[in-house]
Amino acid sequence: MKKYLIASALLLFFLTSYAKVPAKRVSVPASDPRITWIGRTSAYEGSVAFDWTGTYGKVRFIGNTLSFSVSDSKKNYYNVWLDSTMDAVPDKVLAVYGKDTTIVIFSEDEIRARYKKDSRAIFGPHQVILQKRTEGEQGKTTVHCFTTNGEFLQADAPKDRIIEFIGDSYTCGYGTEASCTERFSPETENQNLTYACEAARYFGADQIVIAHSGIGIARNFNGDLSGDHMPERYLRTFDSEKDSRWDAAACSLKPDITVIYLGTNDFSRNLQPSKRQFTRNYISLLKEIKDNYGAGHPVLCISPKHDFVMQEYILNAINTSGFENVHFVGLSPSIHNDKEDMGADGHPNYSGHTKLAYNVIPYISTVTGWEMSGNEVK
Repeated sequence: MKKYLIASALLLFFLTSYAKVPAKRVSVPASDPRITWIGRTSAYEGSVAFDWTGTYGKVRFIGNTLSFSVSDSKKNYYNVWLDSTMDAVPDKVLAVYGKDTTIVIFSEDEIRARYKKDSRAIFGPHQVILQKRTEGEQGKTTVHCFTTNGEFLQADAPKDRIIEFIGDSYTCGYGTEASCTERFSPETENQNLTYACEAARYFGADQIVIAHSGIGIARNFNGDLSGDHMPERYLRTFDSEKDSRWDAAACSLKPDITVIYLGTNDFSRNLQPSKRQFTRNYISLLKEIKDNYGAGHPVLCISPKHDFVMQEYILNAINTSGFENVHFVGLSPSIHNDKEDMGADGHPNYSGHTKLAYNVIPYISTVTGWEMSGNEVK
């Protein structure tokens, strides 16, 4: 009788613990409305394509494994979080490359290792966040579908606050994970460690990022005047495709504020554009933003730490633009040091970006009316 009672108890425990174990694999297209995408994306025949840095998707599911079918025109890296917010340290980093590749985002063993013997937690519900940490120059990603061994649920909706960031290599996170003695490699680029992501986290906001390393307002790095400056790229769905055209009116995501952090490349290598040319192009970019979101949409223009001539150029563009609700902040060269705060090729690392964020956050607060929370910037 005692053995019978023990066996019955074990059977009851097994049935209770595993009654909700998913029985079969289920796939949904990447464009399924239960999946939330933040950033500029394009859906076609169920797939979702994008290349701008910082773009991310949220997938909620019941199951103990998640994979996706994906193609990439080159090779990109992704930050991945499981059942957590997008903090500074992801749970893992994935490399995405090749055509029609199936990649396991989280395996059964990984999820079981996290939740140990808690069978209810093992099978969820779970939410996974995938964030593109490399920029469009590293390639375009096309996600075809997601697969789990259970079912898919509605992922978290976009947050109530959204910030749009327009920038260059600083906003891309160029070399943030490298030392100051290293040269750039895509593996060390991480947009999640930038002032932009830190500011968005501070305010509990989502971010939309339009950024490209080496880009300028009127000149690109090393005085390149050949075109494809930010006023041209800002109009695109894909950073890497000149003919793609972004339709802001058709997108449900509307930022509460746009932050521009450009100018360093215009003045790189001791070169600079004419004041007239710079002003004309900067006003063109402001007009594109206003056309997208309305005349009253707030814009914060940051002058990088390069020099005070750049500040004069940007202020001149703002003051002569005729647009309302456009604001300015100028950064000093002493905002961070040249060693401890530096990553690859003279670009800030995480600590350098944190100092930038501390300087930018009060201005975002003033312009939007969002209160300073007193939380740590990270």
